[in-house]
Amino acid sequence: MGNIDEHFKIDYSHAKAKDNVIFKGEKYRITILTERLIRFEYSEDGLFYDGLTERVINRDFPRPEYDVIEDGKYLEITTKYFKLTYVKNKPFVGSKMAPDANLKVALQNTDKLWFFNHPEARNFKGTTISLDDDSTKASFYKGLYSTDGFSSIDDSTSLLLTETGELVPPSPGRVDTYLFIYRRDFGLCLRDYFTLTGRPSLIPRYALGIWWNKDEIYSFEDLKKLFANFARNRIPYSVLLLGNNWHVKTDLPKTGYTFNKSLFTNPQLFVNYMHERGVRVGLTIDPSEGISRQEERYQIIKNNLNISEDKNIPFNVFDSNLLMQYFHELINPLNELGIDFYFIDYYNKKDLDTLKALNYYHFNDYKKYVALRGMLLSRNSLVAPHRTPVHYSGQTIVSWDTLKFLPFFNSTASNIGVSWWSHDVGGYKDGIEDSELYLRSVELATFSPIFRFSAKHGHYFKREPWRWDIKTLNIVRDYCNLRHRLIPYLYAEGYKYHKTGLPLIQPLYYQNPEVYDEPLYKNEYYFGGELFVAPITVKKDIVMNRAIEKIFLPNGVWYDFKTGKKFMGNHRYVTFYKDEDYPVFAKAGSIIPLAELEENINVTNSPKTMEVHVFPGKSNTYKLYEDDGYSSLFEQGYYIMTYIDYNYLQNNYTLIVRPTEGKTGIIPEKRNYKIRFRNTREADDVLTYIDKDVVITNNYVEDNDFIVFVKDVPTTSQLTINCKGKDIEIDAVRIVNEEVDSIISDLQIETRLKDKIANIFFSDSDLRKKRILIRKLKKDGLDAIFVRMFLKLLDYIKEI
Repeated sequence: MGNIDEHFKIDYSHAKAKDNVIFKGEKYRITILTERLIRFEYSEDGLFYDGLTERVINRDFPRPEYDVIEDGKYLEITTKYFKLTYVKNKPFVGSKMAPDANLKVALQNTDKLWFFNHPEARNFKGTTISLDDDSTKASFYKGLYSTDGFSSIDDSTSLLLTETGELVPPSPGRVDTYLFIYRRDFGLCLRDYFTLTGRPSLIPRYALGIWWNKDEIYSFEDLKKLFANFARNRIPYSVLLLGNNWHVKTDLPKTGYTFNKSLFTNPQLFVNYMHERGVRVGLTIDPSEGISRQEERYQIIKNNLNISEDKNIPFNVFDSNLLMQYFHELINPLNELGIDFYFIDYYNKKDLDTLKALNYYHFNDYKKYVALRGMLLSRNSLVAPHRTPVHYSGQTIVSWDTLKFLPFFNSTASNIGVSWWSHDVGGYKDGIEDSELYLRSVELATFSPIFRFSAKHGHYFKREPWRWDIKTLNIVRDYCNLRHRLIPYLYAEGYKYHKTGLPLIQPLYYQNPEVYDEPLYKNEYYFGGELFVAPITVKKDIVMNRAIEKIFLPNGVWYDFKTGKKFMGNHRYVTFYKDEDYPVFAKAGSIIPLAELEENINVTNSPKTMEVHVFPGKSNTYKLYEDDGYSSLFEQGYYIMTYIDYNYLQNNYTLIVRPTEGKTGIIPEKRNYKIRFRNTREADDVLTYIDKDVVITNNYVEDNDFIVFVKDVPTTSQLTINCKGKDIEIDAVRIVNEEVDSIISDLQIETRLKDKIANIFFSDSDLRKKRILIRKLKKDGLDAIFVRMFLKLLDYIKEI
């Protein structure tokens, strides 16, 4: 075994816990890391491990508060969260019955008790490796969120991480377990977990845009035409991920590291071309077959490894000599071309160790060799995956079943602190191409962590929006543009996740655990701190031409993000959505920063013009984080944090945009602000200041929104907008009759019948009489299919 590169070297200064939190005997060691986190080790030979593992990279926690009672036989440790009792030097597992266990941990102020081999049956699970082939059969692994208020992680079989940064197999027979005991304080549990395992990585800004990842045999000329089609249709995309056909095909068909010169005559020219147009380039790599004799740098690698035979070289990620040749001769030349990241398309459920190591080495090699922020797409290795995003959910089937599963899947991943999952928008393979399924997939992707168009090779997999009918194209364009405009919000929320561990997606059941088993509501989720999504995952009613959604909104006041309609929280609703509409809600007082698309719509940099949506009803402060989007300089203070303060009174409200910390030169020197006050009439009096100077603004009404447009605001200055007026807030309460009227209006039935139907629906008659009158319309010429539809609609309205 040789030495791996110096840039993989690990900081070992925080590997060992403080001596004053360790309780050690001949065969055991118990470490109290926080009031909620304990490490348990047991060894018959009395040897314990103080180094790092692939999962655990810090044990140097501040000493927590606890009380100890100890004698020669017993140990008792108490914090405000738990009471631990242990019969010293005995195996942690006693009999199979909990009362006879040698080690017990009781949750304070509850009747709950944890012991080794506890079934932890109330654990809400975490995530899985991938969803290849059939998402409905996915097996979830244990997470941290449990209604018991505790969860354990076994680190005994994790790969060990040496000071040189090398991953090596563990010693057999280790017992090394971490127990999180948090009662209902799951946020504190996540904080402990990320302190132990490392904070989530801040992904590059471009990754939040739209990806193109169809596994076609593209040449440079093909990609120019593809780019032109995106541009012609005004659809942005920021990431081009080439599939398995970019490289020379050898006797190892899946594996390759040399650009196919018949497709890319000048790879450097190709990469430069995409970068100049604001598109980042990723390459698919699967090293599982080894290194072919036909590989361009084969002879160099063979000589450096002192291999005499002229044969393919098997790949072994744990052979450090081979690993370094892999990076030096195969990967780093691609890095030097300007390749932005790699998709590690390695899939072997029986060999997770190789996947773990590939993810670890690739992520850190790029981060340190290229000296830019780490970025990766790969299947989930299950061990601290939040450190090596983005995660690929596998080759999913084109189906409504897949779509229905994805929101719950994303939410469940939050239970182990993972946010950056990437799914094939529309599904990857098989199934039937269906415009409605495609639309709903795009709409879900708009409000998902990563938006990636993808499909296997094949002409009839239609992921290109312009290959569908004009209605589908227009809706997809609108949502693609909305996704691109959402990047300032998504990036700020991603930074919050990186800094605090608060996942981008949080399931509804965090606040309302009772909905976990309710199929109607278990897919709903919070999308960052300001938005709430109730995704559409079933086909629409064909006759009504609406998706019928039964949704539950949590406590508070909520506004439909598109229409501004007002909904009271802690209430169930039946709602009706056209193809172009989607159930996304902003809470009262929400502040949503959006980018205005620039001439080059692919660019994901901090925008020159920003539109800020401000919803009425409550004061709020939004922290807008910005940096260069790709380097690690933010760790040295090269970023800007801008607070957007909304001070709300019903007829007198003020918005203040003020930089609070960071360094200049990170974002545009001056910015145009389009402040969109939602559900607001034109104010009688508007005063706008840049610092202390009064400035002239362009104020106007658009739909139900009042807009204040301010040009050329220095981003180091404070912008203040004060609006006053009488009854300027539009209540905009959701009225079901308006939705019913819209359904009637759109139906292909005689106009004279529409008036009769409306008179029935909007009358004061009871439900029974309305049903009778609707049935009678059959004699008046109303087709039976519409009679059944209106009877069903009456039942839905009854539920409202």
